Amino acid sequence: MKNKNKVPKGEFGYFRSEKKRRLIITAILFAVPLFIFFTSWIYFKTRMTVWTVVSVVGCLPACKSMVSLIMIWKCRPLDEKLYQKIHGHQGKLDMAYEMYMTFYEKSAYIDAVAVCGNTVAAYSSDSKIDASFMETNAQKIIRKNGYKATVKIFTDIRPFLERLDSMNEHKESLEEGIKFTPDEKYPDLSRNELIRQTFLALCL
Repeated sequence: MKNKNKVPKGEFGYFRSEKKRRLIITAILFAVPLFIFFTSWIYFKTRMTVWTVVSVVGCLPACKSMVSLIMIWKCRPLDEKLYQKIHGHQGKLDMAYEMYMTFYEKSAYIDAVAVCGNTVAAYSSDSKIDASFMETNAQKIIRKNGYKATVKIFTDIRPFLERLDSMNEHKESLEEGIKFTPDEKYPDLSRNELIRQTFLALCL
């Protein structure tokens, strides 16, 4: 059964939703081994029992969840006014919002990304982003997955919105002549949606 309150990755509000979800999961994962530890300590009147070992081992998933929580907690939610501004230019494009793209060497916040044919256009308000590095590495991975797409990351909102308008205007020509065989794992997804999913896989 799906959680109706959970915002899917790539949708506006994802970071706020994910922070709450991971906080609850982390709290539960720590609560269980700590409960076992203190209960056994009180009952046996000593910490030198097998239950202490069980508690310590039980904390490992909680620690892993804590790292995940810290990483997502650093991600700022997309400003609603900016989202509305970008969404107003979305049109019929396949888009994703609120992403934190990570590579081994560098990472950066991506406000939005649009996919149409072999064109992937993204916008980042992150002042510290190395746009060229992120473009190159994202493009490499997308192409390794079989999509000959070109990735462009804008750091200025105006040309990004202009690109969205242009992509909408020339949508048919951008998609024309591209051969596509549906993925057996995701038969219901279009080529644009699969590229979108590949881009999202690079993000928290």
